[in-house]
Amino acid sequence: MIKIREQIRDIIINNYIKEGKDPFDSIIGQENAKRQILSSLISGRNILIIGPPGTGKTTLAKNIAKLLPEIDFPEGIPLWAYEEFPFVSEEYRKKWREGPFIKIRGEDRFIRIQGSYDLSVEDLIGDIDPSKALKYGIHSLESFIPGKIFRAHHGVLFFDEINRAPPKVQNSLLELLEEKKITIGTYEFQIPLDIIFIATMNPESYYGTEKISDVLLDRFDIINLDYPKDIEEEKKIILKYGKSLDVNFPEKLLELTIEFIQKLRKDDKLERKPSVRSTIGIYEKAQALAIIDKKENVEIQHIFESLLSILPHRIRLKPSYKMEINEEEYVKNQWNSFIIGKDFRS
Repeated sequence: MIKIREQIRDIIINNYIKEGKDPFDSIIGQENAKRQILSSLISGRNILIIGPPGTGKTTLAKNIAKLLPEIDFPEGIPLWAYEEFPFVSEEYRKKWREGPFIKIRGEDRFIRIQGSYDLSVEDLIGDIDPSKALKYGIHSLESFIPGKIFRAHHGVLFFDEINRAPPKVQNSLLELLEEKKITIGTYEFQIPLDIIFIATMNPESYYGTEKISDVLLDRFDIINLDYPKDIEEEKKIILKYGKSLDVNFPEKLLELTIEFIQKLRKDDKLERKPSVRSTIGIYEKAQALAIIDKKENVEIQHIFESLLSILPHRIRLKPSYKMEINEEEYVKNQWNSFIIGKDFRS
């Protein structure tokens, strides 16, 4: 089977670049980031996407998986139990030779690992179950409990918020990133893996993150994402991904809402800024409130109500300002100051 990195390279070049198409057309904006990701995929390199929450990191990674071609896989065999796997039994190897086979799409070979402080190396790699090893043998498929890394074979391994994983877990990835192989526990043999590795992380200033070692960073191409560059770009994202309910959201009010959110992102009092998910949430909730009030149009009070529900827990004031005010009062004050002199009539 052709290596997955070679497949994605050929698909990008032949199906998109030569045809002048955007393989990530579901992502609005972020043109430089998309260009850098394409160059990393073509050259077969590991990718680390850095950006605040809600900037499209996960969406980009899922888009890459959708580019992958379908593969033929023996029916009834777990996806991680590929033919070259050392624990695969002769019965399974026979299925690999004779079938029957089923088609597996690229998006079904997208495996996500969520970084967290309690993530263990065994969660990623897997381990041998001692009781089953006594019954079936140490090299039997039944004795092995696979981690998520093996489930991504012939697909995309997406490690979300890698800098929330403890250092021991981060270090366990070095062999995979450098050699495309994994050693299980204390066993000496290495198991080859055919994957595209994509990781994301929030900026290191975010709460609950661990520092990424220079040795690990050296295995990645770093791609930076940021918030939408202007009101028009963010409006396109909201209208594409936000739910439109049975009520009108006046364009002027929508632009006013986006302008307010973008103003907050520039405020140096905040250490955590409102994401695009916040704007989408306000867009959806304001419509719902208008429906409750039996209004045909979203009105300014619906936006204000939505702000107080959506924003306070999605932003964080810097410690030096928390002594003076909490996040809810901050949102109220900022909004009241912002709308002074604004024409928000339809």
